[in-house]
Amino acid sequence: MGVNLNKPHLWKEDITRSVDLYNKWFLHFAPSTYRKERVKATKHVQDMLHRTKHFRNLTPEELRSDPSILFALRMSTAPPIARDRLVGLAGISKSLVNNMELEHRLPPQMKATALDTNLRKITKMIIRLVDIDIFPWLAGHRNPTKQEVYRTATIVADRLCGANADPIVRNAQEKRQLEKIKKWLEDRGYSDMSGKITLDKMKRGMFALRLNVPGLKEDNKSVNIPVDAAVMPLKGKGVKFPLMIEAKSAGDFTNVNKRRKEEAAKVGQLRRKHGNRVRYILFLCGYFDSGYLGYEASEGIDWVWEHRIDDLVAFGL
Repeated sequence: MGVNLNKPHLWKEDITRSVDLYNKWFLHFAPSTYRKERVKATKHVQDMLHRTKHFRNLTPEELRSDPSILFALRMSTAPPIARDRLVGLAGISKSLVNNMELEHRLPPQMKATALDTNLRKITKMIIRLVDIDIFPWLAGHRNPTKQEVYRTATIVADRLCGANADPIVRNAQEKRQLEKIKKWLEDRGYSDMSGKITLDKMKRGMFALRLNVPGLKEDNKSVNIPVDAAVMPLKGKGVKFPLMIEAKSAGDFTNVNKRRKEEAAKVGQLRRKHGNRVRYILFLCGYFDSGYLGYEASEGIDWVWEHRIDDLVAFGL
């Protein structure tokens, strides 16, 4: 029996309340979160400038020692270039770029000669496209002033955060949602075992945030599925499998409907491995319309609204 998926007469009011809650959070906390990230990004760019002698000594060796600076380098060009644009312009490996920016590493399987060639192509293209207007000392072949270095760092940092604005806000919101779930559970006597336990070792009254749960793909290949929260109820006869909770937030209606199949795919992978024992729900805050809710309901996926978090009780917690 459903808790919210089978009550469409309540959806309209819940959608309105959820949107209001998200907007209130965004207006009060998102600007300060963004500013904090920009301060960190400015420091990162300043470090990059210092290590490259203020862009006058950008070498493959610098990319080897700190692959993560590639993002800042892309934001230092005129115009700033996307990852795929760099791949096309420089004729380099997309895997290399993704590893450097997303994993902060060099591809472990790439041969040394190919790696050296690709890194040289990156530095050559970045130097060719560098934005002289924000690096004025390069055209003058002189040392920059402290004020120029700081100004340049803030401009590049602002570009970094602008390109990454949605993930910055989304990560902050997800962190807040998980903290709310954690507090709700601990207030009711549950023990946080995050990072200390695996799925098969969970006992009554335990919960774990960001737990990797084994699943199976359609071809029966094993896959680790990250679950935001797994909770083993304190009570309930015969309950031997935790309730899995996926925290989701959205700042507009469009993106959620583009990605609404993701939860169904994840549940499918979990059920192939663990059968019908799987109980998987969503913890929603933000812009989730009736189209999204109807799709999830048709897949048998129920949810709890953040503004009515006590509905978790109806799931046995």
